[in-house]
Parts: sequence; structure tokens; C-alpha cells
Amino acid sequence: MKISIVGGGNMGGAIAKGLSTGSFFKPQDISVINRTPGTTARLKTFNPALDAVTGIYDSLSAADIVVIAVKPWLVEEILQSYKDKLTNPAQILVSVASVVSLEQLAGWSVAQKAVFRVLPNTAIAQKQSMTFVSSLNARQEQVGLIMNIFGELGKAELIEEKLMSAATSLASCGIAYAFRYIRAAMEGGVEMGLYPHQAKNAILQTLRGAVELMEANDSHPEAEIDKVTTAGGITIKGLNEMEHAGFTSAVIRGLKASHVK
Repeated sequence: MKISIVGGGNMGGAIAKGLSTGSFFKPQDISVINRTPGTTARLKTFNPALDAVTGIYDSLSAADIVVIAVKPWLVEEILQSYKDKLTNPAQILVSVASVVSLEQLAGWSVAQKAVFRVLPNTAIAQKQSMTFVSSLNARQEQVGLIMNIFGELGKAELIEEKLMSAATSLASCGIAYAFRYIRAAMEGGVEMGLYPHQAKNAILQTLRGAVELMEANDSHPEAEIDKVTTAGGITIKGLNEMEHAGFTSAVIRGLKASHVK
């Protein structure tokens, strides 16, 4: 198979990097079309075998899958400008633009083309993305193919389009919120006397362990919290202090603020 990605920036580049180390595509069958030579050079540095180019859209015609990974306000322009290269009825069109609907994608592209909204996060470069998928005009085998491709790059879940905004807040925006927690925990560790690299290593391994525990036990987070909070102990004191400062409320408010209905 061949795949062509329009836009090799933070998200498009991450997708290309993840795909280039997977089993579905050879690096030379992954085309990445960039607007600037600098982006092309960075992708070539990562893997010289990638077909990274600047301003050359010829690969769209031969691609089995076309991924549009540009800013949302550029999606219509790209699809309308290169519509003549997207005429293959078997070709699958994928957009990672968070606010562009399936109906819009279908209207801007060739009639009855299978279109997908795919919302990963930047951890897709490391095959650790949480990716949500919805589709229109797609056959079951096409849905299965897209789910398998993105499932290899982390975890993929097929959802109704109406849930995409909430999913974006939780996973796509959510990775930034996770980084902010890591930064805050690091700063706390440094204030208590740890060196920055020690604090970072400690919090990363702690989070890794928390994820492994919840997945292994299929448990609710509160059940795992109960295991480490003893009566009158230091953990419950820390948890209560965070709640007094509005920890849970701040997380929920942040997620809802990024939820565009």
C-alpha cells in the first residue's frame, strides 16, 4: 500500500514517523508533502527512505490512503485545489483536523469517497497514541483497515462523530495536560531537594507504574488510591491538600474548556 500525508508538521510528521516503523507501509511508500524545505529536511533526517517532498502533490494520485494533516482552516483549500488527484474511488481520505466534520470532508472531496476523521495525539510517533476514529461512506473492510493501521500505533477506538470533541479534549488535548502535571511534579521534586533529572525519572516511572497497575487489575483509580492511603498517613494529607487547591475541579474545568461542541 501507499499513503500520502499532506502536512509534515507536529501531527503529520508524528504519523509518518510512527508508520515508518510499523508493518503496514514501507518507508519509501510513505509520502509526506510539506510547505517548507525545513520540514522536509527534518523528516529526511529521521528516515532518509521517507518520500518527503516540498510542494509536490503528485503522490496523491497513486496513494491508497491520503491523510490531510494541515491546520483546519486549510483543509478545504487543499482538497479543492487537488481534487483532480483524488478521483480514485477506492482511495480512502483521512483528516486529522479536529473541527472539520465528516460531512464537510465528503462535500469538499469526490462524491461517495470513504472519508475518516482520525484524532490521534503526538505520542503516535512512539506508537503510543490514543486515537479515535469515525467514518462516512466507508465499507466495513475500509473501517477495519484504518482501525488496524492506527491500532498498531497505540490504541484506536471507533466512535460516533458526535463524541469526537469530547475525545479530543480527553486524549489529543489531554496529552498536553499530562505533560503539565509532569512539569508541576518535577518542580515540586526539585523544591524538595531532588535534581531535575531525578525528579523527571521518578515521576515518569511512577506514572508508568500507575498505568500498568490499572490495566493489569482492570481497576478504578480510586481502588488503587485506597491501597496507598493509610489512616493519618502522608498520602492522604497530600491528596487532601491537592483537593483543597481544586485539583479535580481544575482538571474537569480544563477538559470542558477545550470541549468545542
